Amino acid sequence: MSTDTKPIIMHRPNHRIFASLLFLILFKGLSSFVIGQVPSESVKAFKVSKPPVIDGVLDEDIWKQAPSFSDFVTFIPDFGKTLPQHTKAWLAYDEENIYFAFDCQDPEPDKIKANVSARDAIIQDDWICLNIDSRFDQQALYAFYVNPLGIQMDTRFAAGKEDASIDLVWYSAGKLNDHGYIVEVKIPLKSLRFANGDPVSMGLLLERYVSRTATHVGYPHLDPTMGFNLLPQLMRVDYQGVKHYTLFEALPAITYTHKDIREGDKLVRDVRKPDLSLTLKYGITPDLILDATVNPDFSQVESDAGQVDVNLRYELYYPEKRPFFLEGREKFNIGATQASIVDPMMYLVNTRTIVNPISGVKFTGNIDKKNSIALLYGADELPRDSASGTRQFAHFPILRYKYNLKDDGYLGALYTGREASGSSNRVAGTDAQIRINKSSMLEYNLFGSQTTDSVSRRTSHAEGLYLHSETRDLIYGVSVKNIGTGFDVSTGYITRTGISQATALIHPMFYTKSGPFRRFDLELFSSATYDQIYSMWETTDHASILALLGGTVQLKFKYSYSNEIFLSKRFNTSGLQVILQGRYKNWFSGTFSYRRTNAIYYSADPYGGMSNRLTFNAGFQPWPKFETTFSFTYSDFFRNSDQEKIYQYPIERLNLTYQFNKYLFIRGILEYNGYRKSLLTDFLVSFTYIPGTVCYLGYGSLYEQSEDSQPFIGRDIKPLEMQRGFFVKLSYLFRK
Repeated sequence: MSTDTKPIIMHRPNHRIFASLLFLILFKGLSSFVIGQVPSESVKAFKVSKPPVIDGVLDEDIWKQAPSFSDFVTFIPDFGKTLPQHTKAWLAYDEENIYFAFDCQDPEPDKIKANVSARDAIIQDDWICLNIDSRFDQQALYAFYVNPLGIQMDTRFAAGKEDASIDLVWYSAGKLNDHGYIVEVKIPLKSLRFANGDPVSMGLLLERYVSRTATHVGYPHLDPTMGFNLLPQLMRVDYQGVKHYTLFEALPAITYTHKDIREGDKLVRDVRKPDLSLTLKYGITPDLILDATVNPDFSQVESDAGQVDVNLRYELYYPEKRPFFLEGREKFNIGATQASIVDPMMYLVNTRTIVNPISGVKFTGNIDKKNSIALLYGADELPRDSASGTRQFAHFPILRYKYNLKDDGYLGALYTGREASGSSNRVAGTDAQIRINKSSMLEYNLFGSQTTDSVSRRTSHAEGLYLHSETRDLIYGVSVKNIGTGFDVSTGYITRTGISQATALIHPMFYTKSGPFRRFDLELFSSATYDQIYSMWETTDHASILALLGGTVQLKFKYSYSNEIFLSKRFNTSGLQVILQGRYKNWFSGTFSYRRTNAIYYSADPYGGMSNRLTFNAGFQPWPKFETTFSFTYSDFFRNSDQEKIYQYPIERLNLTYQFNKYLFIRGILEYNGYRKSLLTDFLVSFTYIPGTVCYLGYGSLYEQSEDSQPFIGRDIKPLEMQRGFFVKLSYLFRK
């Protein structure tokens, strides 16, 4: 949300919301002209009567009888190459589960990177991945990652965006051996959303990642003329005679919070509070899920990582972590958003805007092969004016509909609202993704908003069009966008309104046959933005080159020529940036970024200056069960008129984790904020048997230096402990 001062502009009510819905209905009839589905390989899965033991040992007869896949070829950093690391995979199923096995051979097994780490923390390791389009509608896929020791990670991919916040119930095991490693996986059908009927068809891409060369191989082979447009290229797998179940889950949780805060010269009691929550899940069909929650669990076992929070034009973004809001979240992705680096329209549905929910209901899934819906209602308790004040609530009704086109295209409609006493915000409109050919996609959105309070009623609108293409050798994209001055989405995350914008991107890639360089990526980007409030133009242009060196090293140089309008003034924001990332053997990985740019000091009387921003992230893993990560962020600002340093803002964060096994870890976090002169500590013991069945014990404190003239430590005035607390959380997933 923009923080600059804007005049209130009154509009008469218009019919854009209703016109956009009519446009959706008319445009639906054009779907038959869209390019047909890309032919895919079809496999009939092997059904077993006796399930395999998931132990990382391929000693059952099932793996001798099941169909196998061994012709894996690369698709990152290039397409169609074979590796000396030979891969073979098998697939089987029974009425309730799907089973996979991988034999990942490696002529240098001592170079395989595998660690006993926390769930979802294996991206730097070697791993295999099962990309499953469980509805086989080319709209979304689950990705199940497993490292060589059986540690899991899972994500959900839809509308060009991968979301790592989901946690599904599935089982895996892995073992290193003298020729590589073995992985076995069991995925319960209850953890997937799939269509009724017999057989059940799903899409599948088998993937393996070799970390020391940053190379991805897959089966079936991906088409270089389609780039990384995965969804239309998955092979079809048919499962005959699977169980169509009625899912029921209950997730009760209890949390006890003990917190003290400083008053004067001592810490005093603040919170002594037990908290109960309950989330229920009921499967009307395997593909239509009803969720309900009371006092939904926030599931935040550590503080959000610190960000530079001064000199901001718009609010910081924090990701969603609450389990209730994660089911079906991908359905709220909107076409032609995040279309470029300067696109201010990020999300129209950001459920972190529901700050303190006391209850919620959600209904998500597919009605049939073509039609899907997502309904969400949340009641948010608002802060009270005083301890004895009346409880007040904001109500969030959200409705999403999608009609699937051929390939991975769709037509969609969205309504989202926030209703509170004396005020309301309502947004409605349509969006689409239309595949034009193998490599090209056209996206659009058209939305209207209406905001009412005790003073006025304001209506506005936003439109966007985005054409992009991706092949082995070239990526390009063009977009046009308009966001009205009064456009407001209380449930979303939009960084700026009152602009009209056009952008263009061209990104060719050049491959080498030998030598230390593997690929060069060039990028040219240009945008022109018209500020409707002040009737002024601004531009953002950049040129960059990225070099892929050896196995994992990437080096990027970028120069930007740009300016920005703020409070009727145009400021220079041009600058340089360099990024270096890579890893050394199996125990170190790191990323370094430095940017020096002209910048703006955002205030009622803004002025120009020079800013340096440096970020450094490093991971050290000297032993398989112990990991240290360190991050350093630094930002400063020097005023142009007199070169005075207005601020410098360093943040250092250290994370130490010891993983006893795949279920249990202990973690300590120290974060020092040099601008605030504060030190945050977080300590956590975590046991996770399966997602939902967990036990957490945490302790945290906050120290601050009260004197601005004093350093944090080293002088006479010592920092004070301002907050201290601990919590215990227990939850158990009942599943039928």
